[in-house]
Amino acid sequence: MRRRSLLLAAVPAGLVTLSACGDDKSPSSDASASASPSASAPPPPKIVDGPLPAITAGTKFGEKPVVAKGSGEPSKDLAVRTVIAGSGRAVAENDFIQANYLGQIWSSGKVFDNSFDRHRPLVMQLAQGSIIDGWRYALTGKKTGSRVEMAVPPQWGYGTSGNPQAGIKGTDTLVFVVDVIDSFNSKSSAKGKAVPQTDAALPTVGVNTDGDVPKVTVPKSDPPKQLVSNYVLEGDGAAVKADQTILCQFQGLVWDGGKTFQRTYGSGRLSQFSVEQMQQAVKGLAQGVTGKKVGSRVLIVVPPDLGYGDNPPSGGVIKKGSTLVFTVDILAAM
Repeated sequence: MRRRSLLLAAVPAGLVTLSACGDDKSPSSDASASASPSASAPPPPKIVDGPLPAITAGTKFGEKPVVAKGSGEPSKDLAVRTVIAGSGRAVAENDFIQANYLGQIWSSGKVFDNSFDRHRPLVMQLAQGSIIDGWRYALTGKKTGSRVEMAVPPQWGYGTSGNPQAGIKGTDTLVFVVDVIDSFNSKSSAKGKAVPQTDAALPTVGVNTDGDVPKVTVPKSDPPKQLVSNYVLEGDGAAVKADQTILCQFQGLVWDGGKTFQRTYGSGRLSQFSVEQMQQAVKGLAQGVTGKKVGSRVLIVVPPDLGYGDNPPSGGVIKKGSTLVFTVDILAAM
């Protein structure tokens, strides 16, 4: 069984399911990339540069670090140090980041979680309620390609309750080393190489990479009877696996008339969904992204038997027997 990250706040960390791809753009369907903290949020922590324990091995970006046990008393403030300065885009609050990390307890040096051993970086949103606040404050403003070490007091971690499952007490300060691989916001899009669209029987899809809605032109002919999953822009990332969660931009249209029923492009949101859970909602969409490379834009045409069949969402443009057309920009996978 794949282990779930312990970093998540009380709300399950940004693993937002695109439930049933219905016609209304409910908050449960899309993750906001421009949300604001609530008015009741406590003031931000004071950020200091130490003390922080030494990284004794695995000192290069991408290597699993070995971190010494904390010495003496940790700071009551949030201690943050940029160990390796990246040169990529600066991360903003409410962005999604892709990162590898290791977490351990200051007083004992016990490692309670790390993604390096799983060989699957975590994809998470730096938003209040989606991730522990220590990360949210420590990583905002850091550039992709950076390695950041932080010591997080309980107030900015798991609070006075701790996390008993992980062996974290309510008095424990936590030490993290985080490699920030990439970041994404509502203007992110696929950046792959354009693939010729030569089949006149299929929709054509725009190849713009500015985060705006790619134009889709659906032909007047009858839709294909089988699932279609074609690259529009082919990325160079790893192929998506059936047990992964993807972060994406997407739009969904009905073949007949070409009317859009849902989209994230231009909405200020990104979508994050489990391929396994999507298999239960829109099977053709799950099958269409599986095996496709991260960084790609994919055209997916879903016949009724792999979509909603005779049970479409009520009150929308999807009818019984509708063929669905999706464009999906696969930004990241975890």
